[in-house]
Amino acid sequence: MLQSKEKNSSGLWEKSRQKVLDQAIAELCHPDSYQEVYHRPEHGHPMPSVRILSEMVELLKTVLFPGYFGDSEISRASMPYYLGANVDKVYRMLGEQICRGYCFLCHLNEQQECENCEDASMHLAGTFIATLPRIRSCLATDIKAAYQGDPAAKSLGEIIFCYPSILALTHYRIAHELYHLKVDLIPRIIAELSHSKTGIDIHPGAEIGKNFFIDHGTGTVIGETSVIGNNVRLYQGVTLGAKSFPQDESGTLIKEIPRHPIVEDNVIIYSGATILGRVTIGRDSVIGGNVWVTEDVSPGSRVLQKKNRSLSFVHGEGI
Repeated sequence: MLQSKEKNSSGLWEKSRQKVLDQAIAELCHPDSYQEVYHRPEHGHPMPSVRILSEMVELLKTVLFPGYFGDSEISRASMPYYLGANVDKVYRMLGEQICRGYCFLCHLNEQQECENCEDASMHLAGTFIATLPRIRSCLATDIKAAYQGDPAAKSLGEIIFCYPSILALTHYRIAHELYHLKVDLIPRIIAELSHSKTGIDIHPGAEIGKNFFIDHGTGTVIGETSVIGNNVRLYQGVTLGAKSFPQDESGTLIKEIPRHPIVEDNVIIYSGATILGRVTIGRDSVIGGNVWVTEDVSPGSRVLQKKNRSLSFVHGEGI
């Protein structure tokens, strides 16, 4: 009798489960449910692969920092062969991913045919490869800026291995070159790979000069149209953001207009500072911690909070 009851109970549960599954699947497959979140591959091309792009960036790190990543036994004699093999892999991987990115957004670009997409993608991949010496040169200045700006740094190697700002800037400088080549989607994916690891959010469209250092880094945000000069240092939690988002007559946000700050050469911005809008922070200025800035700052300025007041309370009194 007990076994019979268990069988009946199991059968009822199975029917109930199947009913719930069937109903959920039917609703999920209804066009009204998925029309805004469904990606249909165009021209048979899959969407870009986050995994492959992550592998590609790791290969690029072995090229940009030989001996630090990948084969630590690399010698000057073997370097041409080792770097050559990795650059060739990057070239092929990137070309395919650029092509996938084109197809992912071709409905926005009003692209009807994709006969030339593969050739154009490989050409862009080759153009990007030619920028690698410039990327390395910029990163070398960033590493030196970190060493000179942080008394806790013991060596350049420690900075390359350990500093989240160098990881973020490596991703940024790679993504930035692709952004200028007008590559679709791929730059944002590469930038977000480091954002998720470091908590440093740098849009690939931002313009950042040489000798740039973000100390600690967590929570730093640099918007798309930000312009940062040379020898600039930021601390954690700094925001270079937009003050407002103008709309057209239909209420749609107007895109691709300058809306983020300009930070000139030799500026220091301390932790928690928020700078909003298309304002200019003049060269050789210092912006103190937790300061809110929405207007231009003249060169050589010091923008600081008011001094704290020291108050005494007795008999349990307080503010």
